[in-house]
Amino acid sequence: MAAVSDRLPAFPWDKLAPYKATAAAHADGIVDLSVGTPVDPVPELIQRALIGAADSPGYPTVWGTPALRDAITGWVRGRLGASAAEHRNVLPVVGSKELVAWLPTQLGLGAGDKVAYPRLAYPTYEVGARLCGAEAVLYDDPTELDPAGLKLLWLNSPSNPTGQVLPKEELIRIVAWAREHGILVFSDECYLELGWEAEPVSVLHDDVCGGSYEGLVAVHSLSKRSNLAGYRAAFVAGDADVLGELLEIRKHSGMMTPAPVQAATVAALGDDVHVEEQRGRYAARRAALRGALEAHGFRVEHSEASLYLWVTRDEPCWETVAYLAGLGILVAPGDFYGEAGARFVRVAFTATDERVEAAVKRLG
Repeated sequence: MAAVSDRLPAFPWDKLAPYKATAAAHADGIVDLSVGTPVDPVPELIQRALIGAADSPGYPTVWGTPALRDAITGWVRGRLGASAAEHRNVLPVVGSKELVAWLPTQLGLGAGDKVAYPRLAYPTYEVGARLCGAEAVLYDDPTELDPAGLKLLWLNSPSNPTGQVLPKEELIRIVAWAREHGILVFSDECYLELGWEAEPVSVLHDDVCGGSYEGLVAVHSLSKRSNLAGYRAAFVAGDADVLGELLEIRKHSGMMTPAPVQAATVAALGDDVHVEEQRGRYAARRAALRGALEAHGFRVEHSEASLYLWVTRDEPCWETVAYLAGLGILVAPGDFYGEAGARFVRVAFTATDERVEAAVKRLG
């Protein structure tokens, strides 16, 4: 039996283990700014909704409760500017990483098909292509790609790892090109509510898509905006035909968001106060770390949105990782996200205020 894992690259985070050990040996402990996992409490109103739905003995539905679909469509209309969104345009998923990794397989792609994603990108786009045997294709500008055989185009704005935001005009241009060539666009917008120096725009915004979701799907997650990474709460929105097909496949494979998580998602999407409070925490941490890194001689590029600073000292990224580990600070090497990141590191500002303060002190 051939191992499916043989198709996949080495799991990148395993390579950080010795540097994590070095950072952990610091007298004041490690400051882990590598993975970017939320550390702040889940808002109480979301916890209450989860607890209130704890007595859920029956199977949940893959499409979600009507209340969940109402919450998602309402949020998509109001926050994304997708005024025509209806229930048939939304689908809950079990965390966005699951969706990204298995999407090409669920779309029926395979040998001879191409999946394209940015040259600097979240590694799971490549994993998804490899799992189904499709060809992974990198791009700087997607409209310069050969459209022959290109079945799935990933956009990512705001970007992980760089924090770069695609302007509305650029999205309009890319959508027009993809539609001209019949290419399905999935736009990973999981950091859309974390714009700092730019205002991210969804591919589903009326101004971008012209009020039609044909060939377009946006991916959203509550992991970062609501501290729900442990809940695996996410959804996709857009082309009803594409989502209808995914719904049928996911019903057969039992890919259901747990009922308590569905209830928690309704509460999270219905409240903006906790989102703004969390933004405030991240803004303060971002400002503190950016100032300390720049004063220490780092250069910050892009980083106008998301939960990361994309920084360099103009040296190989692993030298930077080792240097910062010596200060007790763990960061992600840029080459985790592609060869183009070989001289950068990604610094997450998701640590606690106390740990961020420790990092700033060490850099000072």
